[in-house]
Amino acid sequence: MLQLSVIRQNPALVKERLAVKHFAETSIVDEIVSLDDELRKLKQETEDTQSKIKKLSEQIGALLKNKQAEEANAAKKEVEPLKNQLASSQEKLNNTEKKLNDLLIKLPNLPSEKVPRGKTPEDNEVVKEGGEKPKLHAGAAPHWELAKKYKLIDFELGNKVTGSGFPFYTGQGAKLQRALIQYFLDFNIAAGYAEYVPPFVVNQDSAFGTGQLPDKEGQMYHVTEDDLYLIPTAEVPVTNIYRNEIIKETDLPVKMTAYTPCFRREAGSYGKDVRGLNRLHQFDKVELVQLVDPAKSYDALDEMVSHVEKLVQSLGLPYRILRLCGGDMSFASALTYDFEVFSTAQEKWLEVSSVSNFESYQTNRMKIRFRNASGKSQLVHSLNGSSLALPRILASLLENNQTEQGIDIPGPVRKYFGSDVIR
Repeated sequence: MLQLSVIRQNPALVKERLAVKHFAETSIVDEIVSLDDELRKLKQETEDTQSKIKKLSEQIGALLKNKQAEEANAAKKEVEPLKNQLASSQEKLNNTEKKLNDLLIKLPNLPSEKVPRGKTPEDNEVVKEGGEKPKLHAGAAPHWELAKKYKLIDFELGNKVTGSGFPFYTGQGAKLQRALIQYFLDFNIAAGYAEYVPPFVVNQDSAFGTGQLPDKEGQMYHVTEDDLYLIPTAEVPVTNIYRNEIIKETDLPVKMTAYTPCFRREAGSYGKDVRGLNRLHQFDKVELVQLVDPAKSYDALDEMVSHVEKLVQSLGLPYRILRLCGGDMSFASALTYDFEVFSTAQEKWLEVSSVSNFESYQTNRMKIRFRNASGKSQLVHSLNGSSLALPRILASLLENNQTEQGIDIPGPVRKYFGSDVIR
C-alpha cells in the first residue's frame, strides 16, 4: 500500500508513475487527497471536543470537592451535548478513515524510474542473455513425451486423482524433483539465507500483507470453512513472519529462503502453452525473501538477480534476463526482473523466476519497521525472488539435456540425485 504522505506531497507525480503501469483510475488519487483533508479536519474537531470535555470534567471534580453542587450540575449539562457531538464526530472519522483505506488499497505500487514503458510482454527489455542453446539429436522430444518414456511424470494419473494441472512425479522424476529442491536450498543457504519451512495455508491478514488480497483473490484456492488460503508462493507466509514487528537495524538485512508447494487456480489458462509442466495448479518452488534498509534495497535487488543468475548458470541452461515493462508488472512491484530459460525441444522461452523490489508497498501493509540510529522507526523495504520454480526448470532440463542414450543430469545436482543420467 502506498504511503499516504507520498500521495499527499506530490499527487501529480503519483498519477504520472501510475500511468507507466497503465492504471486508468487515477481519479482515485484526487479522492484520497480530498478524504485525507476531511480526515484531518475531523481529527482536529474530535481532539477539540475531547479537550473541552476533559476541561469541564476537571471543573466538575473541583466544584464537587468544594461542595458546589449547583454549579457542578450546571457544568454537567454542558458536557452532555459535547459527548453527543464527540460520538458523531468519531463515527464520521471512522467512516472517512475506512473510505480512505478502501481507496488506498486500490492503488498499485509506483514503478521505479528504471521500469521501461510498455503494455505487453513484447515490450519487456532484454538486459542480458547467457548460455548456449544445445543442438539436439534427430527425434528429440518435448518434456511431456520424455516424462512418459522414462516414467518420470504421470499427468493422466494426476488428472484422475485431482484434475488437470496436478501431476504425479514418479520414480526418477520424483527423485530429480527432490534433488533440485535440495540443491536450490543449499545454494541459497551458502549465500547467507536462513531456511524456513512455513505453513502452506495463510489467513486473510497475511494474504493482504503481501498484496494477494484483494488484487489476486480469484487466483487463490480458498478454504471457505476456515477462511484460509492455500499459498501461491512462499513469499506470503515468509514475509509475514515480521508483520507488526520492529527489527533492529543491526539485524538488517533479513535474508530468508523456503521451499513450498504453490497453489494457483490460473483461471482461464488453456491451449498448447499450458501443456505438460508449462503451467500447473500445484507446483514446487524455492523462494528468496529479503527485508532491507530502504537506502540499500536496489543494491539488494542487484545482488538477488546476480544470485539467481549464478544458480541458472550452474544448471547449464541457456537463459535471458528481462526487465519488465510497466504494463507487465505485478500490482505490488516497483521493479521486476524475469528469468527465462530456453526450451530447445519446444523452441520457446519459459519463465522460471521473477525477482522484485516492492520497496515499502508490502511493509506498509504489514507495518514492518526498523529503528534507525536516531531512534526513529521507519518502514523497511521487501524483496523476493524465485530460486527457482521447479516445473519449467525441470521441463528445460529434460528437453535440453536429452541424448539418444538418456537424459544427462547437471553436474551440481548429481550428488543429490545419485546418478549422472536418467536411462
